[in-house]
Amino acid sequence: MKNIILAIVIVGAAAFGFIYLKKSKESAPSSSEELNARATTAEVETKDIDFVVTVAGEITPAEQVSVRPEVNGMIEQLPVDVGDKVKEGDLLFSLDDKNIQIEIEQKQTQIDAANLQLEKAKRNFERDRKLFEEKLVSREAFQNTETEFNLAKNSIERAQKDLDLAMERMERTQILAPFDCTVLTRPVSAGQAVSGSGGFNSGTEVLTIADLTQMIINAHVNQADVSRLSVGLEVEIQVEAISGLKVKGVVERIAPQATIENGIKGFSARIHLREIDPRIQPGMTANIKIPVQSAAGVVAVPLGAVFTEYNESVRKQERYVFVQSGNSFVRRLIEIGVADYFFAEVLKGLRAGEIVSLEQPPADSIVESDAVGAGAGELASNPI
Repeated sequence: MKNIILAIVIVGAAAFGFIYLKKSKESAPSSSEELNARATTAEVETKDIDFVVTVAGEITPAEQVSVRPEVNGMIEQLPVDVGDKVKEGDLLFSLDDKNIQIEIEQKQTQIDAANLQLEKAKRNFERDRKLFEEKLVSREAFQNTETEFNLAKNSIERAQKDLDLAMERMERTQILAPFDCTVLTRPVSAGQAVSGSGGFNSGTEVLTIADLTQMIINAHVNQADVSRLSVGLEVEIQVEAISGLKVKGVVERIAPQATIENGIKGFSARIHLREIDPRIQPGMTANIKIPVQSAAGVVAVPLGAVFTEYNESVRKQERYVFVQSGNSFVRRLIEIGVADYFFAEVLKGLRAGEIVSLEQPPADSIVESDAVGAGAGELASNPI
């Protein structure tokens, strides 16, 4: 009985294995099927070709200013904050000017005293001059009086200059917006002591302001692509942070010397945004599409079908394709024009609708000829 049960189990297992292997073979494609599923040929077609180079850059304001006081002091008023829009001439902040006011009062008092001294010296001078002309005083006494008069005039001039300097410092305690701007940063607060720009570390930064109606992109362009750029060239800009937003820009400046950034040698380029969307903010990353070449409605072939070979006899590179002709392939020279990363424009050698191979055909299927089916224009007799 046990032997009968064991035999039934073995037969069942064998039957299951047979069915599983059969289904596995049916469901798993053979290597030849996989090869057939992969495209080995392509049709020559008519299409538009646009070749662009894309570089990334950071959006920044065209005008950005670090606002620092020119004199030392303590911030008395700071009416603006981050994000505020300020008109040209409006107050950004002011410093406590009490000490300067006291100094101005002292200088004014000195001027008043110097004026009194000048009046006295002038009277003495005019009196002694008449006496000297009448020979009633000595020359030495007259010269002493004249010297005192000149010194009094010099004292007035010095006191006035000191007063003017104090008044100028007073004016510098009021910092006004130099242009219509937006406050980007405000690292200090009212009541904080700050140093002037002529002091330690070029002064304390109170605000950073910028004109957000004029924006630029600073980009680092690879040295292989910079020759395709020119000042005045219009480019398309996509802002990564704002989906679907595309704006126009123009190349404003290209650095004359290469620099290395992130290990890549290139040239700094400044692109000016012609259109400012209110959603665009400083610091956002932008992708700049630089048009290089374009061609509309041309005969195009996939780059994978274009082969290159150096011809020793003419000492030039030849470009050719394998055109399908029945069960064979014709090796045909072509001349290409504009190309992008996927297709190349065919100037000579092919016509739309012909089938080309995307890989090297077997040697026994190649017809060594370049005079079959010239297609668009003449057949390229001179390789490029």
